[in-house]
Amino acid sequence: MNSVMNVTLDTRFEAMWRETALWVTQNYVQIFGAAVVGAIVAVALLGLKWFGNRLERKHAGTNHWRHIVGAALAKIRLWFITAVVIHIVATYAHAPADAMRTTYFLFVVAATLQAAVFAREVILGFIEHRAAGHQGLTSAINIVRVLITAALFAVAVVLILSNLGVNVTGLIAGLGIGGIAIGLAAQGIFRDLFAALSILFDRPFVVGDLIKFGDVTGRVEEIGLKTTRIRSLDGEEVIMSNDKLLDQQLRNFHGIESRRIVLTLPLHYSNPANKLAALSAQIEAVVAKIPNSRFGHALLSGFEPNAINFELLLYSTKGDADVRDRVRHEAMAATLAHLDAEGVGMSYQASDKPG
Repeated sequence: MNSVMNVTLDTRFEAMWRETALWVTQNYVQIFGAAVVGAIVAVALLGLKWFGNRLERKHAGTNHWRHIVGAALAKIRLWFITAVVIHIVATYAHAPADAMRTTYFLFVVAATLQAAVFAREVILGFIEHRAAGHQGLTSAINIVRVLITAALFAVAVVLILSNLGVNVTGLIAGLGIGGIAIGLAAQGIFRDLFAALSILFDRPFVVGDLIKFGDVTGRVEEIGLKTTRIRSLDGEEVIMSNDKLLDQQLRNFHGIESRRIVLTLPLHYSNPANKLAALSAQIEAVVAKIPNSRFGHALLSGFEPNAINFELLLYSTKGDADVRDRVRHEAMAATLAHLDAEGVGMSYQASDKPG
């Protein structure tokens, strides 16, 4: 039986060889032309690969989009170029049916795998670009790298089999059931991973930001795969699960350009009306000299049973709370000194209502 099969295979290979040799002798002009076209395509692809290497080296460590594009182009594989050239020659020179099927098979496999390599480089490059500044998320990125690689090449294998005429319905169903089972078994790990990825992509905060959640206000010191470490204003280290942290309302004080300061001065009814009327321009001139501040208004704002309220509004021009507190302190001290110098008295029994 084996000898019969071997004879049959030998006969088929001999027939294919004779057919190929006949095709070459009868179509050498078309083969030469197709080979020239294939060589041009190969040079173009090699040029793209060279350009990608240059871009990648030039922008290495910058996480710039040019680095991502360069890294993807640099991954053009020689086996892909070879498969493209062979397919071009076989197609445009009208190769025999057996040779065409073989070259088409090689081209489909090479093109699909090359597409998966391109997609992997672009996706991972984008993730690493978004992860810039998140030193604690290395573990999360490594896990994502493995998951993306596995997912892309699993899709590539399915596409290859589908293009080759294989019924992949059962395979897809099996992969789906397996994915659900893995997801249920590792839902705690994936919850932490997705929380870390949410911080990575949405960037509600980064290391160094001053944030507030619940009754905790502090500066972010480290963002990890599972937890975020925050140094509170009292000096305590607060460690919060990323998942629970994102479930709360967060206040991020980073990027605040100015802070509003409102001071209400309860002035006594015995003060002369002309002195109270002149206070607006005088207080504006006083607070204009305070560093890191911007004047808003200084106006009489209301009558209370025991005082005439005078409202001073100004802004600290830096977002830091320490700067705001310093501006408020200096504004209060300067205003009190001015009132004392002008002989304007304040009520000792002012209303508790805000101005």
